[in-house]
This record gives sequence, C-alpha cells and structure tokens, in this order.
Amino acid sequence: MNARLVVALSVIAGSVLVVTVGCRPSQPTAQGPGGGQPTVVPASKPVQREVTEFVEYTGRADAVDTIGVKARATGFLVQAPFREGAEVKKGDLLFEVDPKPYQAQLDQAESQVRVAEAQAELAHATYNRLKDLSTAASKQELDQARASAAAADAQVKAAKSTAEIYRLNLGYTKVTSPIDGQVSRYYYSVGNLVSQDQTLLTTVVSTDPVQGYFDMDERTLLRIRNAINTGKVKPREGSDELPVFMGLEGEEGFPHRGTVDFVNNVVNPSTGTIAVRGKFDNPKPSNGRRLLSPGMFLRIRLPIGQSHSAILVVDRAIGSDQGLKFVYVIDAEKKVRYRRVKTGPLEDDGLRVIEDGLKPDEIVAVGAIQQLRPGTEVQTELIPMPTPGAPTMPAKPDATKGQGGKGEGSKGEDSKPTEKK
Repeated sequence: MNARLVVALSVIAGSVLVVTVGCRPSQPTAQGPGGGQPTVVPASKPVQREVTEFVEYTGRADAVDTIGVKARATGFLVQAPFREGAEVKKGDLLFEVDPKPYQAQLDQAESQVRVAEAQAELAHATYNRLKDLSTAASKQELDQARASAAAADAQVKAAKSTAEIYRLNLGYTKVTSPIDGQVSRYYYSVGNLVSQDQTLLTTVVSTDPVQGYFDMDERTLLRIRNAINTGKVKPREGSDELPVFMGLEGEEGFPHRGTVDFVNNVVNPSTGTIAVRGKFDNPKPSNGRRLLSPGMFLRIRLPIGQSHSAILVVDRAIGSDQGLKFVYVIDAEKKVRYRRVKTGPLEDDGLRVIEDGLKPDEIVAVGAIQQLRPGTEVQTELIPMPTPGAPTMPAKPDATKGQGGKGEGSKGEDSKPTEKK
C-alpha cells in the first residue's frame, strides 16, 4: 500500500515538473510562415538635411481692384463695343448712352455763353465811355455802369459753368474702363434704358497682381511675431514683407512665391483667427492666359523659421498609439524597440520631420510594421529611406528568399500600423 502511494506521488511530481518547465517564457522571435527563420524587415536610416518650418492654410484668390461700372447718364444704350470676358485697358470704351439729348443741351448752353459774353462786352464798353466822360456823367451813372459790367462778367462765368456741366454729361454718355483688367459680361445689352448712377452695366477686375486671403490661427501668429522679434524670421531685405508660397488645385507643392503685404488689425474672437493677405504676380504668357483668377482655391505655405538641420523618416514608418506617435527601432541585437517620437511637418517628398526621439544613426523599420512587436528579434534588410510612390521590399523570412511575393503598396498603405486602443 505504501509502495503504491509512493509511485503515485512520484508520477504527480513528474507531471508538475513537466508542466512547469513547459510554461517557462521563451525569447520572443518574429517567425516567418510555418515557424521558420525570423522575419526580414525593410529598414532604413533616417534622412538628415536642412529644412524650414512652415504652416499651411487654405485661402481664396481676390483681385486687388474690383470695380462695378455704372451708367453716369440716363438714356438708351446705343453701343457696347467690348468683347465679354476680354482684357481691357484704362480708358477703353465699354458702353455708350445715346448722346443726342446731351449734345443738344451742350449746344444750347454754349449759345448762352456767347449771349452772356456779348452783354458783358456791351456793359464794359458803356462803363469805359462814361469813365472817359467823367465830367459829363454823374457819379451815380458811373457806379451803375461799373455794376452792370461786373454783373455781365458774372453772367458769363455762370453760363460757362452751365455749359461745362452739359459737357461733362455728354462725356458721361461714353462709359470707359476705369482700370486695366478683365471685363465681365454685359449686364444690359444695346437698346436698354439705363439710369444715372443706378444701373450696373458690368464689372472690371484687375489681373496682375492677385491677392490671396487666408485665416491664421492665433497661436501661429504669436509664434511668427516672436520669431521676428528674436531674428529667427527675417522680412525681405529692404521691406517689412514676409515671403509666402502658394499652390493651386492639381499642382504639386507650392511653386508660386509671393509676399505677405497685409495682416488685419484685430483677431476674430469667435474663431481665434486673423485675416492675412499675400500678393502674387500673375503674368500673362505670350499667346496664353493668366493662371490666377479671383475666387480660386489656394493652398498657402508660410515659412515661420530659418533653415535648420533635421531628421526625417517616411510617414508610413510612424505609428499612432492613443494619439502619441512612435516608430520601431532595430537595435544592435536585432531586436525591435518601441520609440516614442515628436513629429513635425510633412515635406514635399513625403518625409516627415522628427523633432525629438530619434537619432541620425539609428535604424528604423519602414515595412512590415503590423507584424512587429517590441522585443521581438528580426532580420533587417537595409534600404534607402523610401518616398511615397516608390514600392518597398516586402517582409519575408530567410527560408523564403527568392520566392515571389506581393510587395507593399506603392503608396505604403498596407504597411501602416494599426492604431492601438
């Protein structure tokens, strides 16, 4: 009986020992398909180069001058010789109101001028004759003659002023462009009756330069002002204007350079933003068309610092963990390390600035991000830092080298890490 109990206890103790040994943790390793060799992970060293801090906004183009062309004389339109939508010069004829009534009024006024001049000539002759015959004329007669001559001179001036008014009215029958620019369509065609200072005939907008308005947040405004005060941002030499860059819909980057020429004098308290305006050249190519028109959507990039050295990685190598950014770094022991980083702006080539948390000589995983876990052991395949649009090498175990396989998407979407909850 005792022998059986001893054997049973020995069997139980052996089982417990086997279970305990089997439950001991082992070193994690990223295995390939079928439990083969460690995963081969595409990795790159960060890019180090000179960058400039900037902020980006959206805005709208607007003309420097926008003028509504109104009729300054009442009457019927008799001609509109311009082509709708064409560019016009200052002084070009746009519309003409029937000038015949105004010409008749001017002719009548000029006749009244001639009558007044004749009466003034007679009055002066009478006065001069009485003045020469001072012994024969009384003092009262002489005063009356002098007053009549002065009144006649006043009548001439009044008649000339009336004639000038009618001459202006006749000139107002010709409606010309007030500026160089582009004219809109006919709001009223020939034959319509228009009213003085009321009827809007068309509009003319200036074409070069063009302004771009955008709303800047208060925090950025303070950053820029502090940067200017400390010398980190310097206006263009010889002026107070800051450089600004602009891109249009469908364009890559911000190829158009301009200057900030206006910042509003008050911050909107309901939005916490302030209106800012940039000015951009809009030349007309030979046998071409101007690129910018008022109302266009604009992408604005505003530099807010001097050029400085920075570390950059491809955007798809950066993961998000509850709103915090991180990358996977491969250390000297070929193990994956979780590294929290502080990210900066995205450059035009798709590389993201890393402001803190990464060193230039460290190796960053740029592919197979979803398969990696901190502490796992991997094999790395060093490649140049990829840019969006260039395919990356797929992750593969050593045992499967040389076999075909699908690479990650050309835009790197498959390699983006999932956000941890």
